[in-house]
Amino acid sequence: MPNARTLCKSMTDAERRLWSLLRDRQLGGHKFRRQHPLGSYVLDFACVGQQLAVEVDGGQHANSEHDRQRTSWLEEQGWRVLRFWNNEVLTNAEGVIRRIAEALRES
Repeated sequence: MPNARTLCKSMTDAERRLWSLLRDRQLGGHKFRRQHPLGSYVLDFACVGQQLAVEVDGGQHANSEHDRQRTSWLEEQGWRVLRFWNNEVLTNAEGVIRRIAEALRES
């Protein structure tokens, strides 16, 4: 499995777009990390203080058993997981950010 540093350098366009909106505590002062290792997984984005994982997925993730197992494990560890499709981030970034903000307020 690639390490977090390698993944940071090979982010998708959707991941780069979302990172530009999450970095530097832009979302309600919450600190997000990108490509954050947790257990045997690497989270696309993580707000560690709120235990919120944000995953940005391409078509290869549709109906993925691996993703279901990963989400289940993360939830067992007390994390909440939000998943967005690449095209959703690229075409409706404002809506994605709004959903993430709602999740942060719910905690």
